[in-house]
Amino acid sequence: MRSGLLTLGAARHLALGSDGEITMAHPFSTVPLGFSVMGRDTLWWGGCAWDSFALPHLLPEQGPMLVATTCPACDRAHAWRVDDREPPAGGQVAHFLVPVARTWDDVVYTCGNQRIFCSEDCVAIWLNESGHMRGSVLDLQTLWRLAAGWYTGRLERGYVRREPSAAADYLRSVGLSGAFWGLTSG
Repeated sequence: MRSGLLTLGAARHLALGSDGEITMAHPFSTVPLGFSVMGRDTLWWGGCAWDSFALPHLLPEQGPMLVATTCPACDRAHAWRVDDREPPAGGQVAHFLVPVARTWDDVVYTCGNQRIFCSEDCVAIWLNESGHMRGSVLDLQTLWRLAAGWYTGRLERGYVRREPSAAADYLRSVGLSGAFWGLTSG
């Protein structure tokens, strides 16, 4: 079993902790990283903003789902009704600290830093206080579109993870630039 877990981890189907236990099986997380997602009869930790908005698409029979988090800058609570039909309303923004191309350098750190803020002002405050450089910022509607098809087929037998070129094509199809992917600076 250990060998199988290591193989799945090496293929980026799982993220394993230092203890060898499963930490993440995207979009599911076994550790709290800032989001909770409540379906019809199940509560999950959302690994990040992206994964939390993906769960209603992957499990539509559980929807609509309640996605909840707090703003990292001001600690204001936020919750949205998210389903697979239309983006949630709200003026909040998602900040992706790490470019997607570098996600797997430390996937738990990356996911822990894909957060939703009240506004661009809260992003700026958090960046100033944390000393981090600004990453990509998405509105909720773009985040929802990004999440909509990312895990299509993930729960089906024989699922094959997207190759990097197909992933880049998908990101472009939802209107995200090369800067989000980490291929360009603008």
